[in-house]
Amino acid sequence: MAVPDHRVLVPVDVLGGESVPQTVIDVLASVPVVLLGYRELPEQTGTDQARDQYGSRIRAKLDELHRVFEDAGCLDVSSRIVFTHDRLKTFERVAVEADCDAVLLLNPAPVLERVLVAVRGDVNLEYIARLLGALLVGTDLEVTFFRVVADEDDRDHGTGLLDTAIDELVDAGVDRDRIDTSIVVDGSPTREILEAAADHDMLVVGESRPSIRRYIFRDRAKTLARQTADPVLVIRGEYLEGDDGDDEDPTSETVATDDADVIEGGS
Repeated sequence: MAVPDHRVLVPVDVLGGESVPQTVIDVLASVPVVLLGYRELPEQTGTDQARDQYGSRIRAKLDELHRVFEDAGCLDVSSRIVFTHDRLKTFERVAVEADCDAVLLLNPAPVLERVLVAVRGDVNLEYIARLLGALLVGTDLEVTFFRVVADEDDRDHGTGLLDTAIDELVDAGVDRDRIDTSIVVDGSPTREILEAAADHDMLVVGESRPSIRRYIFRDRAKTLARQTADPVLVIRGEYLEGDDGDDEDPTSETVATDDADVIEGGS
């Protein structure tokens, strides 16, 4: 079987007791996955010191998780360990280096049956639908495309976006009867998305800026990730733009990869 042209980064604080729910592993089994075992450090702790102190423990736990993904039938699993003073910047950099289409922010998911996709006006729906189609193959998951519009004058445009999203997902191979839509007029996008997410088991949001950290982990999206009990899948944009001069300090982290790692080099 050919490996789909999609890849998901899954950061896991394995030493902090974080794990990937089996329901999520089963969904991710259809796409290549990069497991990022990370340890965020206080500023006064050097990364070399942390590697010596925690390296073998984090590798053992990450190897266990690696085997769980393989046992679930994941097509391609690679892993990387990182000790960092800035986990969000590291997630962003590794996602770019590993050419990951999405980043999964973990939350418990004892049941995974319904997926909420928050549709923004400036994201590439075809791009999102291709990844969703790859994830949903072989599952019975239902999908709701959700949109918040400013007023009634925007309702038709919002409805058109949702109709386009349906068409794209059907073209990606998902049955039409598994797809629903919902539109809210004149509401707070954050509040409305959180309320809708309460009736679903996973939240999907699309990145509309070049930096995962500047959009995904700031303001509204950071609030969504913190306030929902669901896993949040952040689908990246189709660009790999830099961070406008905010270069990463090369001494701020150390990274180790396994023999199966697909990541080559990196800045």
